[in-house]
Amino acid sequence: ITIYKQLYSFYAGQVVLMFEYLHSKNIIYRDLKPENVLIDKNGYLKLTDFGFAKICEGRSYTLCGTPEYLAPEILLNKGHGKPVDWWTCGVLLYEFLAGIDPFNDEDPMLVYQKILKGKIRFPSTFPSNAKSLVKHLLEQDLSKRYGNLKNGVRDIKNHRFFKTLDLDALVNYKIKAPYVPKLNGSGDIGNFSNYDDSDMSAPEIKPSEDPFINW
Repeated sequence: ITIYKQLYSFYAGQVVLMFEYLHSKNIIYRDLKPENVLIDKNGYLKLTDFGFAKICEGRSYTLCGTPEYLAPEILLNKGHGKPVDWWTCGVLLYEFLAGIDPFNDEDPMLVYQKILKGKIRFPSTFPSNAKSLVKHLLEQDLSKRYGNLKNGVRDIKNHRFFKTLDLDALVNYKIKAPYVPKLNGSGDIGNFSNYDDSDMSAPEIKPSEDPFINW
C-alpha cells in the first residue's frame, strides 16, 4: 500500500508540474488521460499527443477532449481555459486510486449527465488526503476550483496529498522513481500491448450511395 501511495503521488506531482509549465506559456492541454501519459526509462512521466493543445490567453469554445474527462464548462459551452486541465487532473488522480474514472458509463450521454451533476462516489479504501484534493479539483464552481484561485497552482502543490513529496526535487529529476520499467535497449517496445492488424476491408458501396463521390 505504501509503495502505491508513493507511486501515485509521484505521478500526480509530475502532472501538476507539467501543467504548471504549460500554463506559464498560456497553453491549455485539454486531453489528459492515461493513454497520453508515458513512462520513460527513468520512471518519469512524459506527456504526449498535443492534438487538442492550444495557446489560449482568454477563452476557447471548442468542444474537444475525452468524454469521461471533459470539464462541465466545456459541455455547457460557456467558454473554457486553463481550469479544464485541473479538472482532468482530478479525474486522473481518481482513476489512479480507484481503477476507474469517476463518471464512467458505457453511454457517453450518461457520462455527460454525471459530469454536470457533479456527484462523486469514493470507494471506502480511497485515501482521505487524495479524496480531499480530488474534490477540490473536480469543483464545478470555477471560483472554488483549485488551480484557479488567487494562489493558482500553489494551492495544489501545498495540499497535504503532496506533503511527503519534494516537488522541487521532483522537477529537477532528483527523486528515484518508485517504478522503473524494464527495457532491453532504447528501442524496446515490449511494454506496449500488441494489436493485430485487421484483415477486414471496407465494404464496397454503389456510386449512387457514395456521399463523397463529388468531392
